[in-house]
Amino acid sequence: MEPFTQRSPRVVGARRLTRRTEREKAGRFLAEGANAVSAALERERGFVHELFVTTRAGQAYPELVTAARAAGARVSPVTDRAAASLSETVTPQGVVAVCELLDRPLEGLLAPAAQLVAILVDVADPGNAGTVIRVADAAGADAVILTGDSVDPHNGKCVRASAGSLFHLPLARARDTDAALDACRTAGLRLLGADGHAETALDQLVLDVPVAWVFGNEAHGLPAEVLESVDEGVRIPIYGRAESLNLATAAAVCLYGSAMAVRRSSGK
Repeated sequence: MEPFTQRSPRVVGARRLTRRTEREKAGRFLAEGANAVSAALERERGFVHELFVTTRAGQAYPELVTAARAAGARVSPVTDRAAASLSETVTPQGVVAVCELLDRPLEGLLAPAAQLVAILVDVADPGNAGTVIRVADAAGADAVILTGDSVDPHNGKCVRASAGSLFHLPLARARDTDAALDACRTAGLRLLGADGHAETALDQLVLDVPVAWVFGNEAHGLPAEVLESVDEGVRIPIYGRAESLNLATAAAVCLYGSAMAVRRSSGK
């Protein structure tokens, strides 16, 4: 089979998935790179629809081609230029998967035993969102919820920043932030809002669980109405001369603090 070029209909159709409107319409998105593709192929059969792979990438990652075929995905050879047209990176690896969208409805997202959840409110930068998803996965969180005007987690930069973690834990998008907070309350989670101006400092807080950490926009933080709605606002103390912490770093500190409380409470 001759490799598809950047003008081949299947490649042209897949390239449209780099746009959010097209992803929503098709119900699919692109996962680029060996790390992301490997994680995608670990999900249920039928989740990955197609794998585009260059000759060079096929030789470098034969296990991905084998796994894709075993998962029932179509394997389509492409030229280097076609792979580059599907890539949003400077140095594409030559392997791109077409996957089902990952987000689930809020209803039923949280298991009764959920201990740790991350909520992102109006988070605009896909790199930050992806990194927080990666941190949440590493901390053993039960779910991540993106609300308000948050970036689409299927955005290429977000997928790459998550380093495969996007495929590991339940994910929901909810335009209505109140609905997300209510879902966490119903599941018995305490709501803590990360806020640089809060009276309560993280080192003064008893990090009991179950808990949902609520993180706001990189520039503006959490909206006033959200801060009024959470159980408590919490700031991370700054011991040195840095003005503040960025979103992803703050999320790592907060989520890992609670994750260690989860481990202590379970005796692990």
